[in-house]
Amino acid sequence: MRTSKFPCRGLDYRLFLLIFAVCLVLYGTVSRLNAPNVSYATISKLRHFNPKHVISKGKGYPPVLAYWILGSKGESKKMLRLLKALYHPRNQYLLQLDDRSSESERMDLAISVKSIKVFEEYGNVNVIGKSYAINRMGSSALSAPLHAAALLLKLNPDWDWFITLSASDYPLMTQDDILHAFTFLPRYVNFIHYTNKTVRNEQRDINQIVVDQSLHYEKNSPLFFAVESRDTPDAFKLFRGSPWMILTRSFMEYCVRGWDNLPRKLLMFFSNVAYPLESYFHTVLCNSHEFQNTTVDNNLMYSLWDTDPSESQLLDMSHYDTMLETGAAFAHPFGEDDVVLEKIDDLILNRSSSGLVQGEWCSNSEINKTTKVSEAEEEFCSQSGNIDAVKPGPFGIKLKTLLADIENTRKFRTSQCKSFESW
Repeated sequence: MRTSKFPCRGLDYRLFLLIFAVCLVLYGTVSRLNAPNVSYATISKLRHFNPKHVISKGKGYPPVLAYWILGSKGESKKMLRLLKALYHPRNQYLLQLDDRSSESERMDLAISVKSIKVFEEYGNVNVIGKSYAINRMGSSALSAPLHAAALLLKLNPDWDWFITLSASDYPLMTQDDILHAFTFLPRYVNFIHYTNKTVRNEQRDINQIVVDQSLHYEKNSPLFFAVESRDTPDAFKLFRGSPWMILTRSFMEYCVRGWDNLPRKLLMFFSNVAYPLESYFHTVLCNSHEFQNTTVDNNLMYSLWDTDPSESQLLDMSHYDTMLETGAAFAHPFGEDDVVLEKIDDLILNRSSSGLVQGEWCSNSEINKTTKVSEAEEEFCSQSGNIDAVKPGPFGIKLKTLLADIENTRKFRTSQCKSFESW
């Protein structure tokens, strides 16, 4: 029987077809990895920090803030808006969508981030490509910020404070304001809000044993409540408060690496407690001799959670004046595209509907009048300015005064932790 042959090389046609098919698959894969506006490193793994712009650190220079922004299904648009409202080239940003989101949504988020030239220029925005289940009531919600801190330490350990935010949060002042206020603070101060007994605490018992099944299932799963309970521990005192916090790099390194056994021991205990994110960091701080002198009972967040944790109302225009009067740097929670956000953008951040908040780092405003700058270039600060300088407004000056008063009166002492009762 005669066999058809490829005339040039003499290959069996079936082998040729197989090679051709393999080549097509490889080409498609490579094309996807090298497609414009997206890279495999952005989506599936974190790139090592390789700055194109050197950031000056030390006395008199602004700090570096590490932001972790967590979102869920359908919240990528809110996360991008929050990122733009928070952006400054000095900072580090890590965006994460939980398991409720799809792979395509995470891909779209990464593409959107990579498509903004400024983010690529400074290389300080990363998106976690592969997510996992997070139950806001369980210990999987505690493992997430620990994981984020570990990733940020690996990416670039040269940051000063770790700030946890959700897609429903929003700043009440510019990054120039916040960086200015933090410039004059000791780098060891942790901002974390403690609270006395709340409605939610009354509804649950610390001795109740729970299992967060989201830790061992790929999809978010409900908590399992055991019938048995346990005795109140006596090896450490328990503290609780708000799940939003601003923590120092040294403290987060302590929690992640744990050079003594306290962080791990408490992590084991809180793995079987409901709402551990409202207790773990608070308890570690107050039980550690190294860090118990570093706490400030203020997380700089305006939230309805502080008055009633069961309150589900979103912030709106009726809360606007109160939010600003508190001097908080952030507020929570907002609905998507609420009119109050537009007012904050317009009157406080001076931000366009889709652009970044400009500051001293963006030199667009100093470009010669004869130079034409497109609207897109202006919105996204295509011209680099001085990233080591900040220009605060009245909110930043007010926050600096507040933080200076806290430091001068030494409100971050061991009495802070001793003043709260155990569970």
